[in-house]
Amino acid sequence: MIFGRWLLRPGSRPCELPAHVGAPVGSDTVQETSDSLVAVLAGGVGAARMLSGIVQVLDPSHVTAIVNVGDDLELHGLRISPDLDTITYTLAGEINPETGWGLKGESWQAMDSVKRYGGISWFGLGDRDLGTHLYRTQRFAEGATLTEITAEITDAWGLELRLLPVTDDRLRTMVTLAEDGTGSPSTGVRNGTGPEVGFQEYFVQRRHGVPVSSVRFDGADAAKPGPDVLDALAGADRVVLAPSNPIVSIDPVLAVPGVREALVARRADTVAVSPIVAGSALKGPADRLLVELGHEATVVGVARLYAPLAEALVIDHADADLAGAVAAEGIRPILAESVMRTPDVAADLARTVLAG
Repeated sequence: MIFGRWLLRPGSRPCELPAHVGAPVGSDTVQETSDSLVAVLAGGVGAARMLSGIVQVLDPSHVTAIVNVGDDLELHGLRISPDLDTITYTLAGEINPETGWGLKGESWQAMDSVKRYGGISWFGLGDRDLGTHLYRTQRFAEGATLTEITAEITDAWGLELRLLPVTDDRLRTMVTLAEDGTGSPSTGVRNGTGPEVGFQEYFVQRRHGVPVSSVRFDGADAAKPGPDVLDALAGADRVVLAPSNPIVSIDPVLAVPGVREALVARRADTVAVSPIVAGSALKGPADRLLVELGHEATVVGVARLYAPLAEALVIDHADADLAGAVAAEGIRPILAESVMRTPDVAADLARTVLAG
């Protein structure tokens, strides 16, 4: 398998894969002894890789991931939580190596039937993956919270770390397009911008190929942090900002009232990992989104965003010449190999992050 290759199936969600996807995390590793508690702000594949490294070198029961739910959606009557599921499947060693999301060993009979009937098929759901969404939807109907359901799912997969949705309330990332969805600049009346769509409609249906003019987090103002979220941040010896998309993976977490303030209070103990290497995102549209929304798609641009939140920023050796500019933004640069091509590299990066 080649790192960085887009592997697509009709109606699927695009994702890059590292060479080690599908290997059970920690299956051949010896965890290092430490009583440290770690809280990781997480979303997407970058966070899943970061967490896979951390649980190789630290007792997983000492790790809490506070996870973005702005990507969640309701489709076919089902409650779907892509970031929570991607992290769960990755750490369980069950991520689908052909797609980078969903479960390996998938079949697609349900989606084939949906297509035959003319239903919504742009968001691919494998037959095995459907079981997770059916269970989650059942438990919601029975009155369980997303935090409770997530704990049940991770327990069923034998995971020892805690996955905490940042909130149990409804939170949705909404994207205003700079085009009308056809590839042409919009002639609409909203300041020349295109329609506002849900994140998955932008990311999957349009394959994040349309420029963006703004992003907002619907429901954030009324949302409350999930149980234990603020306590996890307050009690951690190390807080980590995973190499996730700053705009659509980390910002939705910070948009929940109280979370940003809790993170700022822990700035001295917080290390961020840049998702931008040599001016490009390792996956997805982070570099383009940064530019489209007025930021700089470099480690210096990431430093400006994260300086109020983190004391240090891990940057790849490819960006060594920008270390001084990063420091000038008020955040300490740490040089390391940050492209997690193998489990060993992920573990080494985790050690660097935990050492700070």
